Amino acid sequence: MAVLAWLIIPVVAALLATVWAGWAQRAPRATGDPASLAEHRRFTAAMERSTVGGGRSEGSGR
Repeated sequence: MAVLAWLIIPVVAALLATVWAGWAQRAPRATGDPASLAEHRRFTAAMERSTVGGGRSEGSGR
């Protein structure tokens, strides 16, 4: 019985490795390119707005 217990450990590990390898090799889901590009454009526009009108002077020391 002890031999079976020791045999089960590598068998379960091999099964888990097989499942993980199959999951890791799956095809990536398609992303909505137009939507993600629009989000990126909104993000960059917001970042430009926040840096252009920052209101700090360069000599303020902060």
